[in-house]
Amino acid sequence: MFDPSKAFLNLPEELRKELLDCYRSIITNYAEMRWEPAELNGGKFCEIVYSIVHGALTSNFPLRSKKPANMLDACRALESLPTNSNLVGSRSLRIQIPRLLPYLYEIRNNRGVGHVGGDVNPNAADASVVVATASWLMAELVRIFHGMSLTDAQEIVDALVVRRHPLVWSVDKTKRVLDSSLKKADQVLLLLYSESGWTDVERLRSWVEYASKAHFKIKILNPLHKARYLEFAQTEGVVRITPKGSNEVEARLALRA
Repeated sequence: MFDPSKAFLNLPEELRKELLDCYRSIITNYAEMRWEPAELNGGKFCEIVYSIVHGALTSNFPLRSKKPANMLDACRALESLPTNSNLVGSRSLRIQIPRLLPYLYEIRNNRGVGHVGGDVNPNAADASVVVATASWLMAELVRIFHGMSLTDAQEIVDALVVRRHPLVWSVDKTKRVLDSSLKKADQVLLLLYSESGWTDVERLRSWVEYASKAHFKIKILNPLHKARYLEFAQTEGVVRITPKGSNEVEARLALRA
């Protein structure tokens, strides 16, 4: 299995750090319902991705991201670059990604992040678009630079992100949900939300301080698995949150913070 920590090692260190830090910032702001910062970071993210794509197509990566004078014109210019049959993902780099970047950049620059006036504040909807688009772009970059399927690439992108929630406290190798009044099932979802990939069942049980091993599986994990809030691999003794479970945390449990 590909090690997520090795994603984009062929990029200059500062450029790689910019990409990962900016994407993680977008996901964190979105999870914590800070809609406007999530949108603002979308603009910087576009500039970083553009720098990577331009570097790949010209075989000359910059040491750090550069803001083009005009994002739309710069992305259109990428389409005119000659096709390189030896470059993995050549069409995606020249056509598909460059056509998405101006769309994402437009939300940052011309939607008026504050949305002055009107009865409905669309910041949350706009931020959702930023997150979905940025996640696809990240997965596509992983797919191209590491030669894997889009499904596998998305797994790597998910593992790159450590999602934070104000109610989850971490110290050393222990995690706790600070609101002890929450039901154990909700605590489990919050803790899994803050994890990337699979989590050992026994470790999770210790985090929620559930006394009975058998009852933890029967009363907590099995019902959550049946409802598709988490995936419980009983043979391996591991568990992970599903997209439905993540949505539940963001829609309902985020309000408890």
